[in-house]
Amino acid sequence: MSSSISQPKEIHLAATQGFCAGVASAIEVVELALKKFGSPLYVRHHIVHNTMVIMDLEAKGVVFIECLDEVPSGEVVIFSAHGTSPEQYGLAKQRGVRVIDATCPLVTKVHRAAMRFSERGVQTILIGHKGHQELIGTSGYVDQNLLFVVENIKDVDQLDIAQDRPVGYLTQTTLSVSDTKGIIERLKQRFPHIQSASKSQICYATQNRQDAVLELARFCDVIIVCGSPHSSNSNRLKERAEQEGVQSYIIDMADELQAEWLTDKQCIGVTSGASVPKKIVDQTVSRIQSFYPETSLFEYENKETGINFPIPAL
Repeated sequence: MSSSISQPKEIHLAATQGFCAGVASAIEVVELALKKFGSPLYVRHHIVHNTMVIMDLEAKGVVFIECLDEVPSGEVVIFSAHGTSPEQYGLAKQRGVRVIDATCPLVTKVHRAAMRFSERGVQTILIGHKGHQELIGTSGYVDQNLLFVVENIKDVDQLDIAQDRPVGYLTQTTLSVSDTKGIIERLKQRFPHIQSASKSQICYATQNRQDAVLELARFCDVIIVCGSPHSSNSNRLKERAEQEGVQSYIIDMADELQAEWLTDKQCIGVTSGASVPKKIVDQTVSRIQSFYPETSLFEYENKETGINFPIPAL
């Protein structure tokens, strides 16, 4: 390493690191099912959006599938944390496939709200990313004649919804309050009597990580986001840092971190998505310290310590 490169003085870890409770629960379900049923064990869609987690589980005999036709009759299939549409549960029953549901409880709450809207004939606007597994799953709980999906304010302006019928909105849990604020404000302008679920649908873990990266952005020169490129909540962290004017990079594995990203940076922030193993964060810190051995590490109390979700019966 050239002596002309300015050595960063500090690494600051975001206050929330490692798995959220929903991800931890989903992975534990898979691990317990492997012990009980052995391999191959089928999981519909990646249990969570993280490359290391998927590779580790595949090495243990987990087979990730997208179509239930790939699961032999009489076998067990686990539905991922992102949630699955009712149609898939019905198809599994028809094919004689046993389902273990690893859906995050916070996503299940949104499903219930969606069903209540449809039962009351409420035109339902889902705020989220088209094609994301969570949004696909939630869409299945809405009467298709009442379903509308928006990703941004432009989509809101293009909605063709009956003004004389009730309207409601729900949000993808992996968006943050700030992600949805402008969209919701525009919805309320267009539909003054629009309804929402009784409680916010934003996942506490998503918001905690957004808040933590905003705090890092106050004093850090660069922010490294540990997270897979197909992880929605990880990408939002990178975007949020950049919106605050702080250069940010997203890495799937620690060895992707490049030394030149840290050149002349005095304060490095490290954060992670909700589906990232803590060991990736630890490996990232170790890689930074291998470039700059004298760098100091600062950690903060994790406000999610002690939060756990129940494990479904296997």
